[in-house]
Amino acid sequence: MFTGIISDVGKILEIGEDDGRRMTIETRLPLAEIPVGGSIGTSGICFTAIEKGADWFTVQASGATLEVTTAGRWAKGDSVNLERSLRIGDELGGHIVFGHVDAVGEILALKPVGESHRLEIRVPATLAPLIAVKGSVAVDGISLTVNETGADRFAVNIIPHSWTHTNLPARAVGDGVNIEVDMLARYVARQLAFRAQD
Repeated sequence: MFTGIISDVGKILEIGEDDGRRMTIETRLPLAEIPVGGSIGTSGICFTAIEKGADWFTVQASGATLEVTTAGRWAKGDSVNLERSLRIGDELGGHIVFGHVDAVGEILALKPVGESHRLEIRVPATLAPLIAVKGSVAVDGISLTVNETGADRFAVNIIPHSWTHTNLPARAVGDGVNIEVDMLARYVARQLAFRAQD
């Protein structure tokens, strides 16, 4: 479980394709405090650290993960947003993020607006009803507040701090991003679907 407050931007050092996809990532996270087997949010995906060194860790993406996330598109040298798992007593500064990606969205627009940036993302039409104005959404693991919604898209405002402390400056129109909707919206939609069957 995470908060969507990114604590480091890591870099992919190596990628191997045996038995899924193994990726080694350079980081400034305090890896001495994170055990092998611990969870690290990696651009919105909850990955298990299967190996680690002083400034790197390795994860393995299964076929199921590669089908619903951008991890299969990552290349050596790419930057990824990193967050260690939430510990009891930590400040919940963003919102509850599980690292269970719902879908890959497509960046439609990314442009400066004053000192901030406006980011517009297309999502599958089935996911759009779960995204509400003033609600929370995780984009590549970043906790963001929704400003606008449409039938198949939404827009958020990126403040300067979030811009400089995430991998968003490396993103461009057409890029895919991992989307996780707020868990509450998922449960409400599930309950409404059951009621509609009665």
